Amino acid sequence: MTPLIETPAPILLPVMALVGWSLVMWLWMYVTRLPAMRKAKMKPDPNAPRGEQMSQLPASVRWKADNYNHLMEQPTIFYAAALALAVMGQGDGINLILAWAYVGLRVVHSLLQALVNIIELRFALFALSTLPLIAMAWNGLVAML
Repeated sequence: MTPLIETPAPILLPVMALVGWSLVMWLWMYVTRLPAMRKAKMKPDPNAPRGEQMSQLPASVRWKADNYNHLMEQPTIFYAAALALAVMGQGDGINLILAWAYVGLRVVHSLLQALVNIIELRFALFALSTLPLIAMAWNGLVAML
């Protein structure tokens, strides 16, 4: 199959890196959650209020699931911005650097949340990771005008 374009925009590599990282977190979530559920002799109850059963698991197990959920939230803006920049031919240079900065900060955020979960530091990383995202959105808007 021939690709639509001959040379993909460089910004697609950090996009795929974050997709890959999200899948790593998905795997880590289940590799820790399923044994913890077995150890607690937990039987999934479809009638239990959302989150009630999982709250019985150790916090260190829940942190991985919390982070996986976080990777389904704000990064959706990153995906939209990066794909828009790629389509506009703006997926290199400073936008590529910004995209890698965002991905790197999100990976560090994930590791912090999954391993020690220091909320103040996690928030600082979240806020810091938002800055390259804002810059990418701004650059895309400027390129459109």
